Amino acid sequence: MDQPRDATVLVVDDEPEVTDAYALRLRRRYADVRTAYGGEEALAAMDDDVDVVLLDRRMPFSGDKVLRELRERGYECRVIMVTAVNPDFEIVDMPFDDYLCKPTDREDLFAAIDQQLEAASYDDPVSELFGLTAKLAVLESEQTPEQLDGSSEYVRMRRRATELREGLDVPPESFEEMLEEFAAINRGRK
Repeated sequence: MDQPRDATVLVVDDEPEVTDAYALRLRRRYADVRTAYGGEEALAAMDDDVDVVLLDRRMPFSGDKVLRELRERGYECRVIMVTAVNPDFEIVDMPFDDYLCKPTDREDLFAAIDQQLEAASYDDPVSELFGLTAKLAVLESEQTPEQLDGSSEYVRMRRRATELREGLDVPPESFEEMLEEFAAINRGRK
């Protein structure tokens, strides 16, 4: 990519070397990359210009709290959890848009951000479907089939994803291509 993409990305992690490494990679691709070295700093750095937040979960002021606070304050940015926390069924009701388990390679990181920027241009049902798809993918990579089948939350999410998919007003070819690209990202542990 010759020109950086016109987007603002906020990288949040309490480990400065991790934050700075992500930011260094991202600055080659996105016009404005900001850093925050913890949850409180992330909330202070947040404004309406931020398009995507890369958010670690395990921090003294947790990423879960930051995520909740961002949504309560009405920020409509896309949030990608990038974390070493093993996802469990507690993620079902968390209002993030994507979830990547560390370590995350550069191409998966770029693809996830680009897809969230793309998803932001669609109506709410498409955005909701991508969020559900991410949650389903990460749970499927971390849980056994028996655990999934035994989870009413998982079954409910699968049902909702099917309903959304059937009711979308997006050309099927372009939607299928978007889903294939979305599914190609490695969200689970390597």
